[in-house]
Amino acid sequence: MSISRRRFIQTLGGGVVSMLVSGQGCRSGLRLNERPPNVVLVFTDDQGYADVGCYGAQGFQTPYLDRMASEGVRFTDFYVAQPICGASRAALLTGCYPNRIGLTGAPDHNARHGIHENEVTLAELMKSQGYATAIYGKWHLGHLPPFLPTRHGFDDYFGLPYSNDMWPFHPERPEDYPDLPLLEGETTVGFNPDMNRLTTWYTERAVRFIESNHDRPFFLYLSHSMAHVPLGVSERFRGRSEQGLYGAVMMELDWSMGEILQTLKRLQLDEQTLVIFTSDNGPWVSYGDHSGSALPLREAKGTTWEGGVRVPCIMRGPGRIPPGTICSQPAMTIDIFPTIAALIGAELPEHPLDGLNIWPLMHGESRSISPHEALYFYYGSTLEAVRCGRWKLHFPHSYRTLSGRGGGSEGIPVLYDRAETDWALYDLHEDIGETTNLIASFPDVAARLRDLAEKFDQDLQAQRRPRGVITDSS
Repeated sequence: MSISRRRFIQTLGGGVVSMLVSGQGCRSGLRLNERPPNVVLVFTDDQGYADVGCYGAQGFQTPYLDRMASEGVRFTDFYVAQPICGASRAALLTGCYPNRIGLTGAPDHNARHGIHENEVTLAELMKSQGYATAIYGKWHLGHLPPFLPTRHGFDDYFGLPYSNDMWPFHPERPEDYPDLPLLEGETTVGFNPDMNRLTTWYTERAVRFIESNHDRPFFLYLSHSMAHVPLGVSERFRGRSEQGLYGAVMMELDWSMGEILQTLKRLQLDEQTLVIFTSDNGPWVSYGDHSGSALPLREAKGTTWEGGVRVPCIMRGPGRIPPGTICSQPAMTIDIFPTIAALIGAELPEHPLDGLNIWPLMHGESRSISPHEALYFYYGSTLEAVRCGRWKLHFPHSYRTLSGRGGGSEGIPVLYDRAETDWALYDLHEDIGETTNLIASFPDVAARLRDLAEKFDQDLQAQRRPRGVITDSS
């Protein structure tokens, strides 16, 4: 363990402290001796922007998520840091762009790398304040022992170390993958689990964790494997959606959210718990009827167009978050770490973070604006786009697309085409679908965003931290 991380953990100790009143603080923070809020963070996989009723879902209903939005705040312009599984999770749990900590892409069973021991995860932040912590579902920050959740702040873990399609039944490359392990803590308890049971298993674990820790602060990270292919759904939802299997999967994810909310209410934890629901990136549209929808956004997963990086996000905290609030200010998953740090009165780690406290946006404070001057969108190691206010600038890059074609069917994908974009500027307030390039009309805006992004990228590259790596001599 590094000196900085050891000092971080020793400094926070374990007691509840009064709320900070400077950069980390918030107006509705903790009073001295008040129990800090529980946090439930639900992260779905490959769910499209339009795959919740209140975001425009068609062919299925999500009553629990819609009610959650009516009782809390719904973000319309919420983003992930990268449009791919592993990198997106790295940003969520560390408050950093994944490029800053060397965790881009989606590591599989061959990967010898993962999250570095010196990084401070959201679980470690909360555990240092006396929280019970658990993750149920997909991890994807390294499958080897030094990288597992139990080595990075989580007391309990049950789930898959990486994506559920990385197994011998892959529709295109079955020979590339060994049996898919199901882990309990650090022990493999099975292989190639029944996809139809994953959502139920994760939800049952989550409910038991809440029940077991109702008398102390807790952090629950429910990181669903669905709606990533191969899709699976229990019999209670199979055949109930007009949108086929994908719609049924979304209905079961909504049911899961309902089980969590009902458990909190039954245990009288409603007003002591912040619940956050969001997704890791846009839909995997090459799978066609086994994928969701990002409409009216452009493109999908694996691209830095809005359909790849803009995701649904709902936050609920009775007594803290006003009901029925809609926030249209830009924010990102990297902001969850510092915001929760403020809410629980924890100091931030010594190393640089990219996220900022968005409590004023969550709390619905009048005239609140995004604390970010800009948000930056990488794919892999390449900076491809930047958003500043209403404007989004794309750098020249290639991207995958279906070129207007439909996707595959019955779990078999089609191949993508490759397309190119030159410099392109979009007004997202007027053109959410990124259809009209305004760079010729606003060259000064484009130049300002280009300079902003290039400076940020230079600074980030100069301050990059290493990822964890296991070598043959380790």
